[in-house]
Amino acid sequence: MTRRFARVLGTAVAGAALAMTMGAIPATAATAAPAAPGSGAAAVDYTGIIKLSNCSGSLVRLPASQDSDPALALTNGHCNENGMPGPGVVQVNKPSSRTMTLLGQNGRSLGTLRANKIAYSTMTDTDVTLYQLDKTYAQIASTLKGKALTLSDAKPAAGSAISIKSGYFTRTWTCSIDKFVYQLREGDWTWKDSIRYTSTCDTIHGTSGSPIIDDASNKVVGVNNTGNDDGERCTLNNPCEVDQNGQVTYQQGLTYGQQTYWFANCVSAGNRIDLAKPGCVLPKPKRV
Repeated sequence: MTRRFARVLGTAVAGAALAMTMGAIPATAATAAPAAPGSGAAAVDYTGIIKLSNCSGSLVRLPASQDSDPALALTNGHCNENGMPGPGVVQVNKPSSRTMTLLGQNGRSLGTLRANKIAYSTMTDTDVTLYQLDKTYAQIASTLKGKALTLSDAKPAAGSAISIKSGYFTRTWTCSIDKFVYQLREGDWTWKDSIRYTSTCDTIHGTSGSPIIDDASNKVVGVNNTGNDDGERCTLNNPCEVDQNGQVTYQQGLTYGQQTYWFANCVSAGNRIDLAKPGCVLPKPKRV
């Protein structure tokens, strides 16, 4: 997971955990040079893409979100500023004042966004953090000229062409969805129905939390989170695949993302997380 992580934490324990996630960037990953905004054969549209201190992310809205609703920002659970949630841990409506940079179409900064709470965060079944911001979509559009991407309410299809856009690097990977993995295990964490990419999406440390965007609809269909760095089995930075019969396979270089369409049935009016909503399958906090 931390393979896509961007910042080394100050303690040995946090640093070891950080080295695990695909989204965060350890110091050794700094060799990957980001592409210049707007460079390449065709200019890439970075509308709605976010740069965090240690990861990538995106400004998102649900299909039913209103312009007057508080805006939401999506990244990985392992990019949570409070540390990676342990197995089975779910955080809901936890105060936050995290800041992040919103990019414009050309990949340059439009300004700073600020969260007022972690609306939802977990690394169980999926790997997501959803921040509620202190501004509405309308306010962000008015003050920063920023626009959100829409979270798809449907599972993506295998074979779909996708783009993974990293705000941390202002760099884009393009490929297709190779297959869906029944279970993906990495260290102590297990994710369900994970998205495996074809080989050209060889994402690097710092791309954690990048949105997986369906090229046909331009909707967010997942969130980038990990890859097998060293060819090891089920260890940190080396996820393994587990099928319905319990058979374990793994291969160096395979890269993955996690599902986000589950949010569609777990958010009510006003962009409020509602885990009791009918059809919501996101993990719920354990009762104390």
